[in-house]
Amino acid sequence: METKKAHFKKLLVTIAILVAINFIGHFFFKRLDLTGDQRYTLSETSLNIIKEVKEPLYVDVFLEGNFPGEFRKLQTETRQLLEEFKAYNSNIVFDFVNPLEEGNEAETMQQFLDRGLTPLNVTVDDKGKQTQEVVFPWAVVTYGNKSTKVPLLKNMMGASTAEKVVSSVQHLEYAFANGFNTVSKAKEKKVAIIKGNGEMHELQIADFLKSVRENYYIGPFTLDSVAKSPQNTIKELKKYDLAIIAKPTESFSDEEKQVLDQFIIHGGKTLWLIDQVAMEMDSLYTETGSNLAYPRDLGLNDMFFKYGIRIKPDLIKDLQASPIALATGKQGTATQYTQFPWLYSPAVYAETKHPIVSNLDVLKFEFTNPIEVLKNDIKKTILLQSSKYSKAVGTPIEVSLDMVGQQPDPAEFAQNQGGIPLAVLLEGNFHSMYENRVLPFDDSTFSPKGKNTKMIVISDGDVVKNQLDKDFQPLELGFDKWTNKMYANKEFMMNCVNYLLDDNGLINIRNKEVDLPLLDKEKVYENYTSSQIITVGLPIVILSLFGIAFTFMRKRKYSK
Repeated sequence: METKKAHFKKLLVTIAILVAINFIGHFFFKRLDLTGDQRYTLSETSLNIIKEVKEPLYVDVFLEGNFPGEFRKLQTETRQLLEEFKAYNSNIVFDFVNPLEEGNEAETMQQFLDRGLTPLNVTVDDKGKQTQEVVFPWAVVTYGNKSTKVPLLKNMMGASTAEKVVSSVQHLEYAFANGFNTVSKAKEKKVAIIKGNGEMHELQIADFLKSVRENYYIGPFTLDSVAKSPQNTIKELKKYDLAIIAKPTESFSDEEKQVLDQFIIHGGKTLWLIDQVAMEMDSLYTETGSNLAYPRDLGLNDMFFKYGIRIKPDLIKDLQASPIALATGKQGTATQYTQFPWLYSPAVYAETKHPIVSNLDVLKFEFTNPIEVLKNDIKKTILLQSSKYSKAVGTPIEVSLDMVGQQPDPAEFAQNQGGIPLAVLLEGNFHSMYENRVLPFDDSTFSPKGKNTKMIVISDGDVVKNQLDKDFQPLELGFDKWTNKMYANKEFMMNCVNYLLDDNGLINIRNKEVDLPLLDKEKVYENYTSSQIITVGLPIVILSLFGIAFTFMRKRKYSK
């Protein structure tokens, strides 16, 4: 009888302790992340974003169905990350959906394509038996009447699926945090697209503008009004947070430069995409197949010099080049195209860990120029540079398509140092280019030294240029319809904008490093039986032995 009372007391004490722990846990919330890389520990920025979510935020993940193990790993990591978000805010509601489970497959795929959610055809290999499956590595985030798409699989040219998955898992928190921020936060910052000096047409940068518009107010701002009322032009431009100058082709007047200079000095951010050499790829598709590349004087040299850089009027040739497609014959009525490396189109890989370019795939540049970094008190970070097998070629120079048939001499490139800067971030308190100089026009608000600000200078305007389809509709930025390759230009450009305007540090999540172990398929197939024994049989054996030992100990204890 005493034994029963003692057991009953122990039971009551245990229940009381559990109730107390649950009661305390209601007020003190803590989750433990035991992974070595802390991949499930959300950053303060992510937590601050989801704290503002006061209503249900729906996440539809289309990563569901029959697909290879690598995608299973991506699915698992996505689910676990979303569970972390939900643990901190129950308004995060997510669901994994197989788009092809019901309905017409062709119709469903077309609907996804229309929404910009491009599916992937993947090969499922099961012990040598291969089947083709369609995967939708996308999620759609909806909050109220706003929604946005979230890419789950990063494009990496030439990488294996396993490598893409590792890179994608590293990118997941930023992708979802950015999506949540897009739909839950009202637009605040304003972006000015500078016009009036022969900048690119809206159709040529349409996809970029569409992406920027998701998070920021955006509008054209012409400098033509400077001639009539420069003071008013400065006043209006200061209402914007960022000015984008996309490939101007006409020289800036001193009055226009003063307007831009004072915008910068008063804290405005700028994104410069400058071609210092006049040369277009379209100008080569003629009967002669050649054209003259010559320096372009935009009147910006003194401004950039004051800020701490110089864009040289040279062209960069790089053995690490992107291909171009040229017609080489006909097969019936169809034109045959062959791809050739084009040395004036460097394939650029990021070599730094800065959040703008961290975990970024290859970018395509075209007729780009060298940037020389000068010494002053402005902090400068080289974001992108050419490969070590590159060199600068002086202009004017004739550029001809015939060069695709010429075999370049590696020794000629190796003797150059390479690593020529192509994109530079400048941060600090800039000095006005008109400091201690006569002003082009009177300005009562003129300041010779400015507030802390930042700018990005890219020596190629075509980085932001999207191609057009046969109906003259803009294609996605970074997609080359002639070679059917997808470059990371869009991600890079959006990272630039987000970094310049990001006050909450969202872009810094991109620096998160994830060490994701994956099985070696070939080794698994070679040792398929032993792998099954280790992964399935061994746990069962251990569990059985534990059960037998536990039963034996209980019998021995209570048989006395």
